[in-house]
Amino acid sequence: MYSYDNEEDRIYVPHFEEAGGFYTSPQRSRLMASIKGKHSKPEIILRKALWAKNIRFRLHDKSLPGRPDIVIKKYKLAIFVDGEFWHGFDWKTRREQIKSNRLFWIPKIERNMQKDERTNKALREMGYTIFRFWSLDILKNLPKVVNQIELFLETRRLWK
Repeated sequence: MYSYDNEEDRIYVPHFEEAGGFYTSPQRSRLMASIKGKHSKPEIILRKALWAKNIRFRLHDKSLPGRPDIVIKKYKLAIFVDGEFWHGFDWKTRREQIKSNRLFWIPKIERNMQKDERTNKALREMGYTIFRFWSLDILKNLPKVVNQIELFLETRRLWK
C-alpha cells in the first residue's frame, strides 16, 4: 500500500518474540491483544457527537489510504483518531520514557509515525483535508474538536 522512494527510508521493526530477545508476561500479552484498532472509546464518542450535530459520515473507508476512522466524502474530509502511545504524541519526551523492550517499541512507533505522514501525503494528493485528533483531545475537549469539524464543513458549504 505504501511506496517508499528509497527502501532504506523504511523503518525496520523486529518481530516481537522471545527469539528476538523480547519477553512479556501472559497478562501483558492478553492486555495488548485486547487493544482495538477500530471503534475505540474516543472514536465512538466523536462519532456520536457528530451524528448528534446531524453530520453524516462513513467509517474506515478501505478505498482510501490509511483507512480513515471517519470520512465525509462530499467534502473530502478524512478524520483520524490517534492513540497517544501508538502514534507518538510528544515523541521527543515520551521516547525517553519507554523503559522495557525499547528495541521493539521505538522503531514500531516511529514506523507508525512514518506511515501516518505517507497516508497524509497520499490523501492530500487526492484532494482530501486531513484532521488528526489525539484520543485525549476528544475525551477532554470534545466541543472544541466538533467545532473544528463544523467550521471546516461550513466553509466548504460556502465554497460550493
